Amino acid sequence: MKEILEAKRRLEELHTGAPKIAVVLGSGLGAFASELTGRIEIPYPLIPHWPQTTAAGHAGKLVFGYLGELPVAVMSGRVHLYEGYTPRQVVFGVRVLAQLGVQTFVLACAAGGICTSYARGDLVLISDHINLQGATPLTGPNEEALGPRFPDMSEAYCPALRRLAKQTAEELGFTLAEGVYAGVSGPNYETPAEIRYLRTIGADLVGMSTVQEVIAANHMGARVLAIACVTNMAAGILPKKITHEEVLETGEMAAERLVKLLKALLPRIEA
Repeated sequence: MKEILEAKRRLEELHTGAPKIAVVLGSGLGAFASELTGRIEIPYPLIPHWPQTTAAGHAGKLVFGYLGELPVAVMSGRVHLYEGYTPRQVVFGVRVLAQLGVQTFVLACAAGGICTSYARGDLVLISDHINLQGATPLTGPNEEALGPRFPDMSEAYCPALRRLAKQTAEELGFTLAEGVYAGVSGPNYETPAEIRYLRTIGADLVGMSTVQEVIAANHMGARVLAIACVTNMAAGILPKKITHEEVLETGEMAAERLVKLLKALLPRIEA
């Protein structure tokens, strides 16, 4: 908790606003941050204890600004377990922003499509997850100042926010599917046999992020909406190999639709 409060105090020195909504952007999906006006960009190395991004496609900066009159915080880039970080380091940014007053987190991530009705470039709302990362940020002594020892996760992805996102997308002329996200540790992509297993246990999407942050946000009583960009079809779905270049390329292709959705959606979210 001490490190979280030190980071919070530093951010309060650098920025006087109090956003209630934060957006976390994943691989190749950082374009939304440039849409904010009155931006203050703070590279992660300037924030005490904030872990540094090492993955390609993650800018590594915290951006405060306005979408119209709405104050918004944006984490442009996140860290992952596969980079060698602990679960508590992975969720550090989410916890600091919650301490600053953020009550709603909108998470965007890249994911592999397991459900064959998805296509490369689709945006999919995450309705639930399966944590196969072998870890949780809540392991160890509980920080009562952050949340309860045994938080409920039955509605980890806020149903009301999902309904609002679907309605907003329809007004923009496209449909948002929903699916269950399997969180794996990475960094290697999955084998075809692993994808068959994930489909059998109920997963529609697979990725290497998001789950830890969602657990931490729910632990603190924040609402969560998560949007996955299907950057590739998972192993064995199509007769081709998967590359990170493809993930970044598709993320950039889908970024325009994601930006359009976020610009229409965020002002409609009640703090």
